[in-house]
Amino acid sequence: MQSWSHLPAAAAYIRGVQHSDYPEQPVDGVVRHEIGNRTYVVADVDPLDLDGTWTVAVGTGLFLLAFLGLLPFHGRLEAAGRGWWQWTCLAGFALGVIGWEYCRRRRNHREAREKL
Repeated sequence: MQSWSHLPAAAAYIRGVQHSDYPEQPVDGVVRHEIGNRTYVVADVDPLDLDGTWTVAVGTGLFLLAFLGLLPFHGRLEAAGRGWWQWTCLAGFALGVIGWEYCRRRRNHREAREKL
């Protein structure tokens, strides 16, 4: 048997946990793929965000917030050679607006197609 004396107490505790300590999980809608010596489990769940509109909107807002947050420090950032941070945030916001519009159009197109 392997000696665990060199590991911290938390790792030694984990060593004692067995698979039988966990309750049996439901298997409805679960697909197992065995590739080589690995087993991949894929559950049948719906994605949280089907069209990505909300995700892109939040990311775009965060880029704008970061740009506005860095605005008072423009002089310091330029002096430290980090002025590109601010412009990266602005570019992220601009590309986010384009991506947000793309996602909105795609979502609206899908909804219109489903109504037919």
